[in-house]
Amino acid sequence: MKRALITGITGFVGSHLAELLLEKGLEVHGIERPRSRNENIVHIKDKVKVHEADIRDSNSIRKTIKAIEPDYIFHLASQSFVQHSFTAPEETLTTNIVGNLNILEAVRQLNLNPIIQVAGSSEEYGLVKEDEVPIKETNPLRPLSPYAVSKIAQDNLSRQYHHSYGLKTVVTRAFNHTGPRRGEVFATSNFAKQIAEIEKGKKEPVIHVGSLEAKRDWTDVRDIVRAYLLSVEKCDYGEIYNICAGKAWRIDEMLNMLLQMSNANIEVKQEENRLRPSDVPLLLGDCTKFREKTGWKPEIPFDVTLRDLLNYWRERV
Repeated sequence: MKRALITGITGFVGSHLAELLLEKGLEVHGIERPRSRNENIVHIKDKVKVHEADIRDSNSIRKTIKAIEPDYIFHLASQSFVQHSFTAPEETLTTNIVGNLNILEAVRQLNLNPIIQVAGSSEEYGLVKEDEVPIKETNPLRPLSPYAVSKIAQDNLSRQYHHSYGLKTVVTRAFNHTGPRRGEVFATSNFAKQIAEIEKGKKEPVIHVGSLEAKRDWTDVRDIVRAYLLSVEKCDYGEIYNICAGKAWRIDEMLNMLLQMSNANIEVKQEENRLRPSDVPLLLGDCTKFREKTGWKPEIPFDVTLRDLLNYWRERV
C-alpha cells in the first residue's frame, strides 16, 4: 500500500484530497498544527493518521517525514488568503517559503525518494496583459501580492531542489477552485454563507462585497484533487503545470448565479474594506500541457459547484 502525506490535511483542499486517496486505497497521513481545528476531516478521522507538526519548524517536519517515509507528499499547507498577505506579509512569506524549504530539506537530509507535489497558484501570473490569455506556464510572472511572491519562491525552490539534488518535485499552478468546505474568507464561500444567513433570518437582506469586476477561472475542488493525484502519477519532475477549467467568470456573474439559487430578495452593497490595494483583473488559464500529459479535464459544472457550496452553508449557519 502506497503511503501519502498531505500537509494541510485539515484544510479545504487537503480534506477533499484525503477522501480521494482513501478511495484509491492509499494509506493517508496528514500534518496539522497543534491546536488546529479539524472539522473538515471529522468524518474520516478514523481512516487517516494525523501528526502534529508545524511546517515552519524544520525539526518537527523532519521527524514526521522520517516516521512516515511517504511515497507521495502533497504540499498544500500555506497562508493562502491573498487579502491577508497584504496585512501580514511576513507571516505569509515565512509560512509559505520557509515551510516549503523545510519539506524539501527534510526529504534531502533523510535521503528519501518520494514524489512531491507542490501546490502553486495562478496568482503568480499577476498582471496579465490582454494579448497573453489564455495563460500558459511560460507566461511572465508579475505578482501583485505578497502571497503571489511567496508562491513564486516555492516554485523556484522546488525546481531548484530537483535540478540540484534530484528530488522528484512537480509544481502545479491551480487557478481558482471552490466547493463545499471552502473557507468563508474567499469570495465564493463568503457570498454563499451570507445568502444562507439571510435565508435563515440571521442577517439583514444585504450581501456585502468587494470588487466585482475581476474575472476568474474556477474549477471544482473535487476535480482539482483528481488533478493533484494525476500529477504525481504521470507528470515530469521539475516541471510546472497549470490546472484550470479554461473559462473565466466575472465575480458579479458568480454572485448572480448564487443569488438566483435563492428565493430571498437580497441587496448587494460594496464595502471599501473588502477591496485590495492591488488586484489581478483577469486569470484565464491554458492547461493543455497538463491535459496532454494526464488526460485530465474538469467534470463538474460550475453551477453544480456553487449549488453544493450554498447547500453546505445552508446546513451550517
